[in-house]
Amino acid sequence: MFITLLKSKLHRACVTEAELDYLGSITISADLARAVGLREYEHVLVSNMNNGARFETYVIYGTEGRGVIGLNGAAALMGKVGDRLTIMNFGHFSEAEAAVHQPQKILLDEKNSIIGEA
Repeated sequence: MFITLLKSKLHRACVTEAELDYLGSITISADLARAVGLREYEHVLVSNMNNGARFETYVIYGTEGRGVIGLNGAAALMGKVGDRLTIMNFGHFSEAEAAVHQPQKILLDEKNSIIGEA
């Protein structure tokens, strides 16, 4: 049996852009995504702390070092610039893996700079 556990989390990410006329996904600065082990095109669950919306999409890497968190396509209707998000993804782990697994979690400030572990 496999257990589904939190793999990574970007906590309090601040939306920097929203582009409705786009094919879809969430843009995350590559350095922030890599800091929690998120791969490009990986499935994520996003919760908006401002309006309670929750949605699923996939990650595309944005320019490194720019702090970009962009809602694209239909996801742009789920929030607006300045909203704070929790971006999570999950993995399937064996009992043995689950016993030692520790998710990668970071806490971000309003400029999407890493300020600690979430």
